[in-house]
Amino acid sequence: MADVSLKRPHPEDEESNTQKRSRSNNGSPMPGANGATGGKVDIESMVAQARAKAEEVRARLQAAKGGTGSASPSPAPPPAAAATSTDSARSRIEQMRARVAAATGKVNATNQQRPTPTPIPQPPARYEDDLSKARGGLGVGLHPALLADSTQDQRGVKGRNAPQPRFGSTANRRTESPVPGSKGGREKPGLDLSGPSLEEIRQNPYYDNSLHATSKPRLSKQLVFNQKGKYIAQAAALRRQAQMEEMKKRIANMARQAGVDEDMGIERAFEVPEPPAIEWWDEGLVNGESYAAIDDPKNIKVGTDDSLVTLYIQHPVLLAPPQEKLTPAQKPMYLTSKEQAKLRRQRRMADLKEQQEKIRMGLVPAPPPKVKKSNLMRVLGEEAVKDPTAVEARVNREIAERREQHEEANQDRKLTKEQRREKLAAQQEKDAEKGIYVCVYRIDNLANGRHRFKIAKNAEQMALTGLCVMHPRLNLVIVEGGAHSINAYKKLMLNRIDWTENSGPTPQREGSRESLASWLNPEDEKGELQDLSSNTCILLWEGQQKARAFRKWLGARVCETDAAAKDTLSRAKMENFWTLAKSSKQAVY
Repeated sequence: MADVSLKRPHPEDEESNTQKRSRSNNGSPMPGANGATGGKVDIESMVAQARAKAEEVRARLQAAKGGTGSASPSPAPPPAAAATSTDSARSRIEQMRARVAAATGKVNATNQQRPTPTPIPQPPARYEDDLSKARGGLGVGLHPALLADSTQDQRGVKGRNAPQPRFGSTANRRTESPVPGSKGGREKPGLDLSGPSLEEIRQNPYYDNSLHATSKPRLSKQLVFNQKGKYIAQAAALRRQAQMEEMKKRIANMARQAGVDEDMGIERAFEVPEPPAIEWWDEGLVNGESYAAIDDPKNIKVGTDDSLVTLYIQHPVLLAPPQEKLTPAQKPMYLTSKEQAKLRRQRRMADLKEQQEKIRMGLVPAPPPKVKKSNLMRVLGEEAVKDPTAVEARVNREIAERREQHEEANQDRKLTKEQRREKLAAQQEKDAEKGIYVCVYRIDNLANGRHRFKIAKNAEQMALTGLCVMHPRLNLVIVEGGAHSINAYKKLMLNRIDWTENSGPTPQREGSRESLASWLNPEDEKGELQDLSSNTCILLWEGQQKARAFRKWLGARVCETDAAAKDTLSRAKMENFWTLAKSSKQAVY
């Protein structure tokens, strides 16, 4: 082990070593003039100086506080230095501990005595042997600039008890004033929970005294009893309100039956209904009958047990996109006449080979020769020469048999009346599955019975649902069904029927409402046919809806008043079409 006294002292130790030693050729520092004893004398002098300063500080504190000092106790004197190198190293460690204790006592005593402590000169810093020694086997000391890194690493491992780094000047040292009552002489300042001062309140124009926690005093709630007859009065008010509502409904029904709004001229446009007190999608989230209940957080059912909002995820049922129903079917590729003939030839050749194989195997008897008048002589030969009349009769008979078999096969493949009806119904149902379309027609006059018959019969044959509303002023036809049926019915109403034609009276059932209505009679009071030259049929509205509003074709409904017509259409929620028809007629005329 190398001698500790041969190491070069720290640059800060100016008192003991004012001049840098020269370095030997062997790599180790060259000893000074005094040899190993020079370093030992310096250590003893520094220890004596530190002990004297500590005694001076202790006496000053006792004089200031009346003999009771709060400074740290005086450090114990280090043991005497031995002659050997081992005793010298131990004594040096003890001296360093005494110096650190003395320096700590000085700082505490100075801070307690004066508010602004003056810097006390401290002896040059010494580093422990385990840090100053090199990692190698030469025992060469580390440079002082590298000792700070090793000290920081040791402090990160050991925690708070690790030695703090030394600084070359007081400018780089972070000074912290110790606060009494804290661990290690330091304490974090507490949070100030007091309110603002009067001066701050006056200077701050945005300060609101009502937001302060102590501005509103707490008052105990008093008991409030219900007065006698309170709920009886509320029940009486509810009964009166119910009676008023019932009276209004009764008056409205009487006015509708009497047809009060029949002669009011231009009817007002659609009335926008009032918004509900609470929407249907919010009824399950609010405990009340209106949105006024959400002012109280207790009425909001979001985190409760009966809430619709839970931590589970609801996966809705996947529905097929509706636009795929309207996608047209893929058309087959068209072939030219040569390609068609080639395919037919190949198909017939394959069938012929299969038939020949069956005949060779004896599964199918050989067919008789196909005799025609063109190949009569070539097939029969000698028989035709011997008796040509009998051969010709035979050939004619075979031709008739083949024709009869062909017609019977065609008749067997032909569909019956029931099968044709079922096929048509299946096609109409498949067409309606792609989407339901609605058309509304307004007709001025339906006095001609043939027009009423065509409207009803074609709607039934095309599997359309709806009804025909007949009124003295106008007539309304509403039909709904598939796209193909709606297009065919539109051509019927707008192109095929001649609405200006009047063919005279048609037989009707006795006692029916159509026979009793005077405006449906094709003849006027003089017995002459009515003039229908100005009769028109226009398409009032067309569009698509989600489902059918009518179960079947309801036929013609005779309505004497506007109220009766609206009542008939209200069952399917289509009374707005009647208002639209009246407004369009008045706009035309």
